[in-house]
Amino acid sequence: MSHVHVDRKVLQAGAAYRNLLVSSTGLVPDEPTVVTTGCGIQVPYALTSVRPESVTCLACREHAAREHLAYADQVRRLGRMTGSVISADEADQAADRARDIARKFAN
Repeated sequence: MSHVHVDRKVLQAGAAYRNLLVSSTGLVPDEPTVVTTGCGIQVPYALTSVRPESVTCLACREHAAREHLAYADQVRRLGRMTGSVISADEADQAADRARDIARKFAN
């Protein structure tokens, strides 16, 4: 049985990121056929997921948890910078969501 992995660029994978690119640039990026995963191997894109409950590769789950935690810390810091376009409260909420996703990958 083959494992389900996460794309190494887990924060840039999935429909939400793709929709952001389309809405901001008007260009529709092609989905890759093969991606490098969080565990370092190359697999067909179809064998990846951004949903924690679908990922069966332990190393990829650990990678995704680390990436989401790092993102949470970055968002929290950015929300406290002078001139930030989001408030500290909004940054905290976004960081909390990222930490929640990280917990799901870690379990």
